[in-house]
Amino acid sequence: MKTNSADNPTYRSSTSKPPQWTFLTNHFHIIVSLSRTPYSRIRDLSDEVGITQRAVQRILAELVEDKVLKVRKDGRRNHYTINRRKRLRHPLENKHTIGDLLDILT
Repeated sequence: MKTNSADNPTYRSSTSKPPQWTFLTNHFHIIVSLSRTPYSRIRDLSDEVGITQRAVQRILAELVEDKVLKVRKDGRRNHYTINRRKRLRHPLENKHTIGDLLDILT
């Protein structure tokens, strides 16, 4: 018997599109990626997160400006250190730190 999405909410055809939104922001996707590979290049982050290199550059600049990330030059590469004690910004989340969330996700 053939089923369709009306009969089974978990059914997905092979032509269905991926979701258009996610629970986490691109900013946090960058942080998760850097927590795994602190020497990532902008091109690598762009490919992994699925955004343009220019968007990655903007996000990195914002995270550095807000003291979420610290950048250290190591030869021709950058090494990114995450401030795991930085509190989340939204009032519903500000009792937790970036480290709390990273511990759950990585």
